[in-house]
Amino acid sequence: MVRTEFWKNPIVLEEMTPEDKYFYLYLLTNPYTTQIGIYRITKKQMAFDLGYSMESVNALMERFTNHHQLIRYNPETRELAIKNWGRDNLQKGGKPIMDCILSELKDVEDLSLILYVSASIPKQEIRNLYESFYEQEMNLTSDPVDKKPNRTEEEMIDDTFVTRHTIRGQKQKEKENKKEKQKQQQNIYPDVQSYSNLEPSLSVFQQSEEVKEIIEFWDANGFGISNIYAKQQLLSWLDDSSFLQPKEMILKAMHIACANNKRNLGYIVGILKNWENKSLLTVEEVDSSEEYPQFEHKARGKAHSFSGGRVIPNEFTLDLTAGEEL
Repeated sequence: MVRTEFWKNPIVLEEMTPEDKYFYLYLLTNPYTTQIGIYRITKKQMAFDLGYSMESVNALMERFTNHHQLIRYNPETRELAIKNWGRDNLQKGGKPIMDCILSELKDVEDLSLILYVSASIPKQEIRNLYESFYEQEMNLTSDPVDKKPNRTEEEMIDDTFVTRHTIRGQKQKEKENKKEKQKQQQNIYPDVQSYSNLEPSLSVFQQSEEVKEIIEFWDANGFGISNIYAKQQLLSWLDDSSFLQPKEMILKAMHIACANNKRNLGYIVGILKNWENKSLLTVEEVDSSEEYPQFEHKARGKAHSFSGGRVIPNEFTLDLTAGEEL
């Protein structure tokens, strides 16, 4: 992300040449950039994309590293880190962002670049993730911090942040992240997880679209968004019924419930059980049977009754001459 404040930055205004600005914008927006501000790119690729010679790219890289002090580049791993990336792009956290950051941090070879970028991250939660990841990797590789190449005084100061997190704490976070990642795989709808617990044999991933469609219809038509138990019971018909079109049959029953203003699980299940008892296993069979009109038009029965009297059957024919002798 390149903010409009980019053009108000004193360094950009007073110290950068037009060529510097062009190069800096390229470093921020080229297709090799990542969420963490550290990415792998070769100088030859830069020269090709910008239309510059290798000499020009080398001069610009040296200028941005030593004069502007806005980047750091490892020529051995071909990794480039942007100092202020975190300040401009990592101001918001959240589970998806944290997962993406952690995944990309694992690809970094020069660990010193992680601390270099973390220093400018304003959000403490994200900065802690950078620093704790750095600490864990350093302990795993058993490389002394002071022996890392090209370290500056700024990095040595940044190392004091590492002591905030223990390896035990990081392992606990990893366990939590693993659980959250498993939950995210079932991010079809909040209630899908409950459904998977209801019937372990059901494959949530195979039924994901069916589950989503049924729950969305339930929530959108006033059956009760918070009634998770009822949703679980209804979804169990996907696997536990003899219907050939379980999803379509459930939705059909829900439509009938809406038409009769009976928005509750008992009414829907009653319809489904009746169809099952009658061996009506598809929507086409329901439509062609006498059962469907009976449910759909039940709410209109009052139109055929007299106040205080009994309902007159539709097939009844009034014969005024009945009982008279000729």
